[in-house]
Amino acid sequence: MTNFVPQVAYLRLCAPEGTAQADVVYPLPLTREVTLGRDPDCQIVIDSAAYTGVSRFHARIEATADRVGWQLCDLESTNGTYLNGRLLHQAQRLRAGDRLSLGLRGPQFLFELRPVEKSASDLVVTDDQLIPTMSSSLRADANLLEPAEEVTPTNEGITLSQLFPILSTGTDLVQRAYLAPGIVTVSFVVLLFIAVGNPPIFNVTLAVYLAIAAYYVVYQLCGKPKPLGLLLSVAMLMVLLLLSPVLNLFVYVFQELLPGEIPTQFSGNLLMLIGQMFIGAGLMEELLKAIPVLVACAVGMALRSPWRERLGVWEPLDGILLGTASAVGFTLLETLGQYVPSVIQNVNMQGGIGLGEVSGLQILIARVLGSIAGHLAYSGYFGYFIGLSMLKPAHRWRTLGVGYLTASVLHTLWNVCGILNLSALAVVGSVSYAFLMAAILKARKLSLSRHENFATRLTRRG
Repeated sequence: MTNFVPQVAYLRLCAPEGTAQADVVYPLPLTREVTLGRDPDCQIVIDSAAYTGVSRFHARIEATADRVGWQLCDLESTNGTYLNGRLLHQAQRLRAGDRLSLGLRGPQFLFELRPVEKSASDLVVTDDQLIPTMSSSLRADANLLEPAEEVTPTNEGITLSQLFPILSTGTDLVQRAYLAPGIVTVSFVVLLFIAVGNPPIFNVTLAVYLAIAAYYVVYQLCGKPKPLGLLLSVAMLMVLLLLSPVLNLFVYVFQELLPGEIPTQFSGNLLMLIGQMFIGAGLMEELLKAIPVLVACAVGMALRSPWRERLGVWEPLDGILLGTASAVGFTLLETLGQYVPSVIQNVNMQGGIGLGEVSGLQILIARVLGSIAGHLAYSGYFGYFIGLSMLKPAHRWRTLGVGYLTASVLHTLWNVCGILNLSALAVVGSVSYAFLMAAILKARKLSLSRHENFATRLTRRG
């Protein structure tokens, strides 16, 4: 039996001297690391306005190798991490009463340990250790460690912020991904109510909302901020290209000069169907959607830092974000300008007067919502290779060739299954989505700014 006494660790943020602010206490779990810094993705977020010398990802507290204690690591911060007044050069085990400082004049923390009574309900036995379970009020969220309020007896009153949580969470609501998605959704719901009885306006509003939702998933998973104006510009440039003579030029080259005429039904020759779809849909549309991304590459190269990094394409994450933004514009115009009117007209001509609008709405929802496994997946995957070619220019043409052909093949398989077997679309769509997610994961590892990026997790770190 071990003599180890289970303890719960806390990090106390000391209020600045001469202020009436109260200390803030954070619980430290043994099951995952805790990052301190200014970036919203940190578990303990430091106020950037009050402490400008703190890096985005400044320091990390994690379990020791024996899993019975905690250690402090500096994350190559600009102003250093200090432990008991000494600059930290390597991981250092923490002991009760240790004082941590993020920079010489940065925020001060005290490391505290409190023993936990041993009981059957308080301990979880594993193969190599005893881990104290924490009450629900002290458990950390999967992505962010919330400060724990001081525990007081239930008969000693309740604070105003506890009765009215919104009074003390305003900053978090704005900075984190809690408030904005809800406001956008409510705004579009109101617009949809206003558009009831006007099918064209209703369809456009619903399509834009679904496209934003699909893109938002990709944006959050990429975890790299890009200016909203840039993303909108890329989508609009794609729309303008589709409305310009450029589209006619592409159609002439790929579908008339080359054997890429798109069939409306299966003629019985599978190889011919695949070849036509590969040239007329895969190669043509993926190259067309890549134009705005390539324009961003050229613009970025003509600008100076930091604008070239913000507006250009310098790594795979940039290519994915801009590639999927281009696909949003393509999907919206193709769906609203081609597929929905075609379905409405065909149903009305078959005698289904009044059913045409319903059928058009159905195809709209299916196409736009499914674009995350369709056009967004193909274009995002090709965008990864465009960004990779900028990151590794020595292998540019081979990289672009592999990405272009792979995205075109995925696109071709989707179109072929749409004619031969709709049930197979589920398999092809899942594969395309998996390709995009794999590209995002690899792009995050290759990112030059990976320590500044944000992202979500489905499970807790072990």
